[in-house]
Amino acid sequence: MYCDVSSVRQVAVYCASSFGRHPLYADVAAEFGRILAERNIGLVYGGSGTGTMQSLAEAVLANGGEVTGVFPSEFPRELLQSGLTRTIEADSLAERKELMLELADAVVALPGGFGTLDELFDAFSRFKLGFISKPCGLLNAGGYYDLLLKFLDQGVDSGLIAQQDREMLIASDDPAALLDELERVRSESAFRIG
Repeated sequence: MYCDVSSVRQVAVYCASSFGRHPLYADVAAEFGRILAERNIGLVYGGSGTGTMQSLAEAVLANGGEVTGVFPSEFPRELLQSGLTRTIEADSLAERKELMLELADAVVALPGGFGTLDELFDAFSRFKLGFISKPCGLLNAGGYYDLLLKFLDQGVDSGLIAQQDREMLIASDDPAALLDELERVRSESAFRIG
């Protein structure tokens, strides 16, 4: 059960600017957006009005939630999601990542591609090293991240990834359970680092 007084007030979500081949991805993005709004947790995302990014943002807005879109200045304006609570223009992709992390209390990756993985592991490396107190999670919709998680376990077996580091990356196929766990870890890590 989640707390009404949450230390997770905004979540940076990384996901795809396409819908992919499975309707599940858009459905899960919309479900996650609905849950964020119901819990009064703001969404921070890349600002796109396409793909699962669109499904996510529209669900938050449709359920009365707040959405901040952070996009690089060279991003085509016609692809931006309309009706966002707030938009922030960054000078570069690197600055966008910085701003999104600055605004968020936790990070979640939905199914996505190279950009999603880049943003997730950049944030996770900072969290693992103790530079930020913003836990990171994978919403493993339809087993999308099963092979990635297996690869990380192989890294542990090979001695290249510490078991305790591997355990810090939260993964769940249940959006509500993932948020509950992020909240728990955020509370603990904020206390430890703060």
